[in-house]
Amino acid sequence: MAGGASIYLANTLLDHVLGNTSFAATVYVGLLTTLPTAGGVGLVEASTGGYARTSVTNNPTNWPAASSGVKRNGLAIDWAAFTADMPAFLGAAVWDASSSGNLLYWGPFSTPRTILEDETFQIPANGGTFRGI
Repeated sequence: MAGGASIYLANTLLDHVLGNTSFAATVYVGLLTTLPTAGGVGLVEASTGGYARTSVTNNPTNWPAASSGVKRNGLAIDWAAFTADMPAFLGAAVWDASSSGNLLYWGPFSTPRTILEDETFQIPANGGTFRGI
């Protein structure tokens, strides 16, 4: 017999990891220049031009309740102006630390984003989509 997880379980796990400070008080969103496999293999994060992961307080305002196995960011996630032209950003990821740490979620952008020197970058409110198991 094949099995699987319910939508309820997917929503509960998403809500536990994103939007619940008992998991981590802060999560960190980073920009990817190469997308990983599900196990995180092959992931390449941006690393030049003044780039750093952006911290997001892990609460229900920034991460409203999941619905239908999907979690979205409640507020915009912003990066300051970069100090150099950046490689194409193919997606974003969420970690539990500002550097290194554990990869929690990742996802591709619908189209690659190229950012030039002195430009900022933003994932708008509800623009990040994270799916449960």
